[in-house]
Amino acid sequence: MERVEQIPKLKARAADAHKGDFGKVCIVGGSVGMSGAAALAGRSALRAGAGLVRVAVPRSVLAIVASIEPCFTTIALAEDGEGRISGKAVGAILEAAGENDAVAFGPGVGVSASLRSVLRSLLEQEGLRLLIDADGLNNLAALGDWTTGRKAEVVLTPHPGEMKRLWAGLLRGPLPAEREEQAAKFARQSGAVMALKGAGTVVTDGERVYVNRTGNPGMATAGSGDVLTGVVTALMGQGLSSFDAAVLGVHAHGLAGDIAAERTGQVSLIATDIIEGLGEAFERC
Repeated sequence: MERVEQIPKLKARAADAHKGDFGKVCIVGGSVGMSGAAALAGRSALRAGAGLVRVAVPRSVLAIVASIEPCFTTIALAEDGEGRISGKAVGAILEAAGENDAVAFGPGVGVSASLRSVLRSLLEQEGLRLLIDADGLNNLAALGDWTTGRKAEVVLTPHPGEMKRLWAGLLRGPLPAEREEQAAKFARQSGAVMALKGAGTVVTDGERVYVNRTGNPGMATAGSGDVLTGVVTALMGQGLSSFDAAVLGVHAHGLAGDIAAERTGQVSLIATDIIEGLGEAFERC
């Protein structure tokens, strides 16, 4: 595989640019008790430069999510009895997907048969640029051979535990011990861009591989992955290829975590500190 060392860059912004020039993205996530995950992804997408961000969540948590950040808009979705997105929301979700340049599915959604049905519908959308993270990955693993009928362009951002479930759900053979081999083989088999999170996050499309060198142990905190979801989705929305968006997103996310650690120390670092570090991180990039 080709080893990538150079970090992609965003183009300079034109003086007469408007918000529509920098991508429209939609975050589909949240559930009762997990509303913060979707809000973190939405906030980080804004900080990563997306011109317009919409966050689609179950109706009962919409007010909570909207109150966390006034700069994104929200979409109220039908929900089941447990406060998760229901299958009845699929029409609204597909409509939103068609109106945006990139979609993220998963932060805080939970796991259910209805969510798997919604995810299957998203995977079947031709031309859709789709990032799947968190419980979105757990729903994906339970779909079995989800690559059959897939038309969407997919980015997956699993942590090691999610990677094991994805591997068992799709490939069913032994999981290689080496992280680069895991990610590269899964990318080749699935056709997805992989960002296998952890110390030295591995980004690969099966032909190229990038191993990240930014970040620190303080980032092992709840919500950090949701921030990465928003960052990479925003970069996809701004026109970067899926591989380049994942490489730049992982690098900038780790760098923002390093900046946050300089300010707060690793012990006290929380996910919103990473978001606050994104501005300086992109300036350094």
